Amino acid sequence: MKIDLMKLPVCLLCLILLISYKTAGQSAKGTLFIIGGGERPPALMKELVAVSNLHAGDYVAVLPMSGTSPDTSFHYFKADLKPVCNNQIVNLNFKSSEVNNKLRLDSLEKAKLIFITGGDQERFMDVVLNTPVYDAIHRAYQNGATIAGTSAGAAVMSKFMITGNELVGDTTLRSTFRKIVDKNLEIKPGLGLMPNVIVDQHFIVRSRYNRLLSAIARFPELICVGIDEETAIIVTGNKVRVAGNSQVVVIAKPEGLKITDNGLIKMKDIRFSIFTAGDSFLIGK
Repeated sequence: MKIDLMKLPVCLLCLILLISYKTAGQSAKGTLFIIGGGERPPALMKELVAVSNLHAGDYVAVLPMSGTSPDTSFHYFKADLKPVCNNQIVNLNFKSSEVNNKLRLDSLEKAKLIFITGGDQERFMDVVLNTPVYDAIHRAYQNGATIAGTSAGAAVMSKFMITGNELVGDTTLRSTFRKIVDKNLEIKPGLGLMPNVIVDQHFIVRSRYNRLLSAIARFPELICVGIDEETAIIVTGNKVRVAGNSQVVVIAKPEGLKITDNGLIKMKDIRFSIFTAGDSFLIGK
């Protein structure tokens, strides 16, 4: 039976749309394991394996396309994971000419753990965006796989991905922004696995507060999460747990946000939280 939405009472229509939205948001069965970069201590790798719930016959797929030397990125990740994981670890280094390879796409979609290495998040998305590789990652996540990444592999988890480039004044690439001004933040599409969150990495060690404050000023409705090195957030639905050796900074809900005539960002208040291993928080849907 077809439903004519135009003839439904407004309240009933709103209820249907709300249920549809919640169902879509809760459909993913997988988990995200997002590392802020730096070293990958054995304890953190053990946590990754435990969260992924790997069984005999399951395998790990590594996507090293962020790196300038993908095979080297794969080698170092495998060296970190192998001491705590007996499962097969495969290198799926997709090149732009190989994004339609059905055999490799099938291997990616059926992996129980997918890991995205560090490097340059733009380089990764240039290969993946609007391709079957992007779709395969999402299908794996929807079917219960753990999608993990470090550094650039953390940045790509967001729908709105921070590239790290400044757009105003001296645009020389540096590890942190030197100012908090309007229209300075370059944003490009990421994987969209966290549609209401922006992720930043190497956060405390590189003092990236200016960068994340610029992000919350541009997207005040989102939650901005800065993950330090040797530290991860583990995301299941709208619940987040922190693991690792350092901290996670969360900023959200700016109040009195304004841009001055000369482009300076200002706000009266903002929610600012710092979490350590074992802490949990919600990111909403």
